[in-house]
Formats: sequence, C-alpha cells, structure tokens
Amino acid sequence: MPGMVLLLSALMVLGGLPAAVPAQAGGAFGWPVDDAWVVRRFDPPPRPWLPGHRGTDLAAAPGSVVRAAGAGTIVFAGQVAGRGVVSVAHPGGLRTTYEPVVVQARRPGDAVAAGDALGTLAAGHPGCPSAACLHWGLRRGADYLDPLTLLGLGRVRLLPL
Repeated sequence: MPGMVLLLSALMVLGGLPAAVPAQAGGAFGWPVDDAWVVRRFDPPPRPWLPGHRGTDLAAAPGSVVRAAGAGTIVFAGQVAGRGVVSVAHPGGLRTTYEPVVVQARRPGDAVAAGDALGTLAAGHPGCPSAACLHWGLRRGADYLDPLTLLGLGRVRLLPL
C-alpha cells in the first residue's frame, strides 16, 4: 500500500490529480487544504531578485478550510496588498505562508497544531485557472523552498551514475 500512496502522490503532482492523498502516518506536515489539486508548481527564479513563482498554487473551492500544514506559531495574520495572509513559523527555521485567506480569529503568537484551521480560502488569486487557489509558500530564512517537499513530493531529479 505505501507504493500505491507514492504512485498516487507522484501522479497528483505531475498530472493534476486531487491533492487528497494524506501525509504519511507520523509525518510532521500535511496538506493545507482538502480536495485541492496542484495547478502551478514552485518555480524559483535563477536569481533572488528576478521574478518567479515562490510557492505552489492549490486549486480548491472558495470557502474551503485552510489548515496549518504543520505545528508552529502564527507570526502574521492580516492583510497584504488587499489579500488575507497567514504565516506560521515551524521548528527548524521553516515558515509557511497561506494566501488568499479569510483569516479566522488568529493573532501572532498563537500556537497551532498541524491541521488547525487558519481561515477559509478566498476567491480571486491572480493567475489561478479555477475559482480559487491557495498560494502555499515555504521559506527557511531568506530562501524560498518548494512546499511540496514537506510532503515528500518535491521535484524528482535524476542524477548521473
């Protein structure tokens, strides 16, 4: 069965299947929104100052519950450029961000467990091919990382023998 979960996970990331495959049992991180699918992958720029896509867009129904992908502490919950944003600091120097979100009663300093509701998904994310997309970001310090790596679903890279 673990091979089936891995296969479904790989198909979901590459082929746009729903992102409903749960994280492995005992995993520290899980999907931030149920019944979502990946519509735009992490695509970092070649240089930090150039444009790129510094997160992953997950399409889901407007009003879907947005959850903390892992345990941590809220470090920001408010509006940025007219959109609701929540940022969670996790152990090990990781920080996840979620937008656009209609933020629930969350304030900086609030502790959250993996799966705790942060708010609901708002419609209107620029560039989203669906009614609503969650832009899910991940950083360690100033470096942007692929949030799908939290689930073991980062890009596969073949190395020479």
